[in-house]
Amino acid sequence: MEIPVIDIFAGPGGLGEGFSAYLNQKDKNRRFKIALSIEKDSYAHQTLMLRSFFRQFPPDQIPSDYYKFIKGQISLDELYKRWPVQAKNAEEEAWHAELGDGEKAMPNSIVDERIKRALNGNSNWLLIGGPPCQAYSVVGRSRRQEKVLDENKDERVGLYKQYLRILAVHNPAVFVMENVKGLLSAKTEQSPVFSKILNDLADPVSAFLSEYRSNGIKLNCPGYRIYSLVAAPAAFDLKGNPVFNHKDFVIHCEKYGVPQARHRVILLGIRKDIEHKPKVLEPKNEMPISSVLKGLPKLRSKLSKSEDSGENWKAAIAKILEKGMLAGVAREVKEEIIKQLDKITLPQKESGEEYCAYKRANIPYRPDWYLDQNLEGVCNHSSRGHMDSDLLRYLFVSCFAKVNKRSPKLEDFPAALLPDHKNVKAGIEDKKFADRFRVQLWDQPCKTITSHISKDGHYYIHPDPTQCRSFTVREAARIQTFPDNYFFCGPRTSQFIQVGNAVPPLLANQIAGIVYTAFKAIPGRSDKKVKINQSVTVEQ
Repeated sequence: MEIPVIDIFAGPGGLGEGFSAYLNQKDKNRRFKIALSIEKDSYAHQTLMLRSFFRQFPPDQIPSDYYKFIKGQISLDELYKRWPVQAKNAEEEAWHAELGDGEKAMPNSIVDERIKRALNGNSNWLLIGGPPCQAYSVVGRSRRQEKVLDENKDERVGLYKQYLRILAVHNPAVFVMENVKGLLSAKTEQSPVFSKILNDLADPVSAFLSEYRSNGIKLNCPGYRIYSLVAAPAAFDLKGNPVFNHKDFVIHCEKYGVPQARHRVILLGIRKDIEHKPKVLEPKNEMPISSVLKGLPKLRSKLSKSEDSGENWKAAIAKILEKGMLAGVAREVKEEIIKQLDKITLPQKESGEEYCAYKRANIPYRPDWYLDQNLEGVCNHSSRGHMDSDLLRYLFVSCFAKVNKRSPKLEDFPAALLPDHKNVKAGIEDKKFADRFRVQLWDQPCKTITSHISKDGHYYIHPDPTQCRSFTVREAARIQTFPDNYFFCGPRTSQFIQVGNAVPPLLANQIAGIVYTAFKAIPGRSDKKVKINQSVTVEQ
């Protein structure tokens, strides 16, 4: 029997994808079933619904019409018209709604009804999700020059309360909550944010009642024991609750098969009436980005400020050899630039498309996870436009990295290639944002893919100098471990934001294995359904 999952703040569905892809090895059926996923962004919701449609079919029975849509042969509306039952199920599962207390938020009573309807009386279910994290991130707080977070000014600070409310009212057996590492150092005027979150999640009813009136209704949640997924408890308190150092909740994704140095806080909560002490994730070898980017079609970048063509692109790059451009650059780097210029040819796929037919779909790492031969190509793989001057910087940094095995800082740039930006001087003298042009290295995991990739791509320069561009959506998605048949809807800017905000599905898939053991520990779990909190009503 599949375990129901409620996924809130779902984004494009990375966390849910990992759980949905956790299969019974005997019959290849899914162990977990997304019963309801909730997302407020319209484009992310489109992606979420499309993936829900995909999952309406057994893994080996995806209809050819799905691939016709990806290839641009039929529209999304036509796809859903051809499969109305599955499309209706997907629409019911993927809900376009905003959670929280904002003006546009869905009333909690309606949220509760949708959750109860999706669970259909099953008490043994899983809550997953990550409340929006921009308010907690170290970079975000630095840009806003905030030392103390104010819930009254930024409603995102308190969005975890919606997560908390669902725990208190609906009592899932297990929950998984994800957020940024900056959560550990974030503070409000009352207390450190993370300490309060841990206390609230352990006893959600008490925390809930401090925010809402109960209207005389008893809430029956016994509370949760909160576990790290990567460390054993330092001790257990007198009530049997595990004790951890706060840093124990940080998962370094590159240690678990994700080709990206992404560090996130992930909490595992197990209801106190379930006697189970979970294991931790098994470390794996670090995977360089070459392990997932090799095999993709080579592309050139577009020209954003001049007439775009392959020949104009080559001519723009060649300007790096004009007099004075490379003044002060080390001889080895100059030689590498000349060498790479000689290698540049126009790629067969030029600057790419939303779908590129391509037969050489090999990949060194986890082809079973990434590849789908029915695709007969790759989707979401088109390069963005760059200014001519940025092309020269991209060529320089990628050649510099080939020689020096690191990405250059602004102080390594020749004067002619320094960007015309007010913070350049501070970048050189004070080392502030000195790596604003960062090439990712073939033989190392990528730096964290964030939603900032939607803005310019300067932090995500492709290591191949002959392509002279930043990453495509598909390359970012591969680094985030999304399968190739996972199509991202919306304009490219939104696609990048969706990928940058997601949880790596391959990491989530490993977490699913740990979570599944907790459900196996529930006595009589297999077929018994118990109605949960059907009568709970609270004043909002």
